[in-house]
Amino acid sequence: MNINFNLVKAVLFDFDGTLADSMWMWDDIDIEYLGSRGIALPDTLQKEIEGMSFSETAIYFKETFHLDDSLEEIKADWNRMAMDKYIHEVPLKTGVLEFLQLLKSDGIRMGIATSNSRELVDAALKSLAIQDFFQTVTIGCEVAAGKPSPDIYLKVAERLQVRPEECLVFEDVPAGILAGKRAGMPVIAVQDNFSDSMTEEKKELADMYINDYNEMIRLWKGGRTRRKQ
Repeated sequence: MNINFNLVKAVLFDFDGTLADSMWMWDDIDIEYLGSRGIALPDTLQKEIEGMSFSETAIYFKETFHLDDSLEEIKADWNRMAMDKYIHEVPLKTGVLEFLQLLKSDGIRMGIATSNSRELVDAALKSLAIQDFFQTVTIGCEVAAGKPSPDIYLKVAERLQVRPEECLVFEDVPAGILAGKRAGMPVIAVQDNFSDSMTEEKKELADMYINDYNEMIRLWKGGRTRRKQ
């Protein structure tokens, strides 16, 4: 499918692995969190929890690993373990800032649809100094079902007051790509080292695949009719 960038009124982004180079740290956190309880990290864990909201993931951990901690305690531990990494160790992916600036200059509305917690994504956006680009940030816990259900992307479109077909989604994993497609939106898959093993699946599911946002900037400029000044 060819994406008509002239029809796009809003761009919707996943956060981890899409805007921020942060997926690596969640594997480290899972290893540390489970290891402190004498549990080895299952090889299939990341695929099992792919797309789940923060709360859905906590439920999965509690039930799968028979944890005594409450759901709130589990989430509080994850927030504590991740906060310092988000503030000090997580960078933007290549070309993100320049692409956000380009979208803003073109009058494009922007929103985030993330499975992360409100505390972490707000802290990360502030640390990366990109919070002012986005008119809305929606987390998975605010909708009935996490990705691959379309709920979160439909909610972001509603908050931005645009129709689903006027949106363009950026995602890094298959569950997120499916969520965008099921919402009736074109989806561009973004390369991420964490999901390199899923590259072919991502290419099959998405309308387009990019290696970085510098590539996207060239595509956007070439695919939109520029207004004469």
